[in-house]
Amino acid sequence: MTAPSRRPDETTPDPALAGLAREVEALQRRLEPIFDLPGRIEQIASLLAQHVESCASLTPTAAPLVSWLDLPHDSVRAAEDLLSELATWVHSIYLRFADAAQSLPECWLWHPEVVEELLWLQTTWLAAYRPQAPSSAAGDWHDRQRPGVTRRIRDYAGLCSLERHQGADLLTTTAPTVAAADAIPAIACWWVLRRDEPAPVPADQQLDAVRRIGSKRGRR
Repeated sequence: MTAPSRRPDETTPDPALAGLAREVEALQRRLEPIFDLPGRIEQIASLLAQHVESCASLTPTAAPLVSWLDLPHDSVRAAEDLLSELATWVHSIYLRFADAAQSLPECWLWHPEVVEELLWLQTTWLAAYRPQAPSSAAGDWHDRQRPGVTRRIRDYAGLCSLERHQGADLLTTTAPTVAAADAIPAIACWWVLRRDEPAPVPADQQLDAVRRIGSKRGRR
């Protein structure tokens, strides 16, 4: 007599379903950090914004750079105000240093390159001594920027004087001529299209112009 078949106990979990449940639970645990990610990103963004705002409040606002060489041609009053302010700064700050006082020529206003150097140096000094500026900025001004400008001014016009700007010597402060500027089209064409070939040969008129420029410089 055949024994009756036993029905599976409905309360016994299916092994396949149990395994699947364990996999889902493990996957859920692995994904929990991702569920918290939007909140963390928002928190980091808030902290970053606070940090940027804090740094901006500590960063000194640099004084705008003004170029004497690129000053607009229709701003005589602006140029006068600029030079007056610069002269005051030169007197109260720059000339307090012995090497600067010894090397700044009396005709410094007649030398555009000297005025340009001093304007830049004045700007860097203002930036270095603004409230909340790092002490390293002032150190850099004393150690590198001011000595560099003083040295270059000495090279530019260290032996010059007001007398040298009288008469023909006034030409020493005129803008120099750019040599062979009329060769620009030929040079541009050569470099863009045939740079592996020999460069264009200078024209006779270009050589003559360069010789005239050289003779003028030799008379100064």
